[in-house]
Amino acid sequence: MINSKYSPLAIAVVMGTLASAQASAAGFQLAEYSATGLGRAYAGEAAMADNAGAQWRNPAMLTYLEGTQISGGVLYVEPNIDVKGTATNVFGQSSYTEAKDIAHSAPVPNLYVSHQINDDWYTGLALSSNYGMETELSSDFKATQYGNEAKVMTIEAVANVGYRINDAFSVGGGIRYVTGEGKIGATAPNDFGPITKGDYLKYVEGTDSSWGYVLGAAWQINSDHRLGFAYKSEVMMDFNGYGEGKALHFQGRRDGKLSVALPATAELASFHQLSNKWAMHTSINWTQWSSFDKLEANFVDGVTVPIKTENWKDSYRFAVGTTYQLNSKLALRGAIAYDMSAVDDKYRTTTIPETDRTWLSAGLSYAFTKQFTLDGGLTYIMARKASISEPRDESDQDAADLFGEFVGEISGDVWIAGIQANYRF
Repeated sequence: MINSKYSPLAIAVVMGTLASAQASAAGFQLAEYSATGLGRAYAGEAAMADNAGAQWRNPAMLTYLEGTQISGGVLYVEPNIDVKGTATNVFGQSSYTEAKDIAHSAPVPNLYVSHQINDDWYTGLALSSNYGMETELSSDFKATQYGNEAKVMTIEAVANVGYRINDAFSVGGGIRYVTGEGKIGATAPNDFGPITKGDYLKYVEGTDSSWGYVLGAAWQINSDHRLGFAYKSEVMMDFNGYGEGKALHFQGRRDGKLSVALPATAELASFHQLSNKWAMHTSINWTQWSSFDKLEANFVDGVTVPIKTENWKDSYRFAVGTTYQLNSKLALRGAIAYDMSAVDDKYRTTTIPETDRTWLSAGLSYAFTKQFTLDGGLTYIMARKASISEPRDESDQDAADLFGEFVGEISGDVWIAGIQANYRF
């Protein structure tokens, strides 16, 4: 049924108990597609063309890349997320409980290649990830009935093409292949009747691969100003695998399917060359998280089991950054960004540190030769403290009836560091 291989989202929504710890954009998205963009908090990405990685956000930007170029790097995401609060059992007894560092650290690699076919046509290949995270609450946490573990890993390959209509306008498009795996679980926090502490109440895992597309456009207003727009389609993931757990109302494991639509996204970006040395860039991003209203598992015997009510909402991200060309070899970057949460306070869950976030970023590029440059970036993300109250609605009622309620908060921050190597042939 729900395989341990569904994309970050898939898994997350499985119980609404996923952690966006490694995912530092809204929901379970990974914004970190390159260290180059990291240094400017990904401000202006759909209008930027530093290297072959530009195609990840907007395939139309391929038309700004001469010859053949290759870019590859890795970013390391270090989340520090804590959950604390009061657990009250079905007998009305309350106790303080906390889980520290629930989100695991992880590297996010990437590789991009671009090629200029002629003056008008360009092509490229991009390999990276749009979703990823891993979270685990210790067995001592007294509200694991609402979720104790989650893991998601996805890899995405995109074949892109760009076309220069004229000196002012360019367009681009790409075919996306997404493959993913993941797991999500909730366990008993203590013994209760025939249920033993640590027994799974709900556990699902699975795998799937699917297809999507990306479209982009660029408008070179004049030599100093440019606008870019990009749209990524929704990707439907049908996760085939299995589910088990005493709250799923059947014995043993059962095969089935969970269908989850990874949301559509869009970005409007601008680039402005203010002087020979100074440039400014901005982005507004939209993600259609409202497509996640509920999650149901469909088993092979025809039984449908509700997993979680999500009631997510569309989210927006705003970023503004600057680049300063110190000399012919060294460029400096800095930016600030604000990510809006995809979850209202009422629907936040214990293992989803999903809340509003503020990014502070800095980075640099150094040109060793005309062909080879090396980029570095560093970001600190401050997460707003966010309240949690479970059960939230009927989909949590089994856990509440067995083991009581939880009221608390999530807090934390995230550090991201990355390096990117770029070569032009």
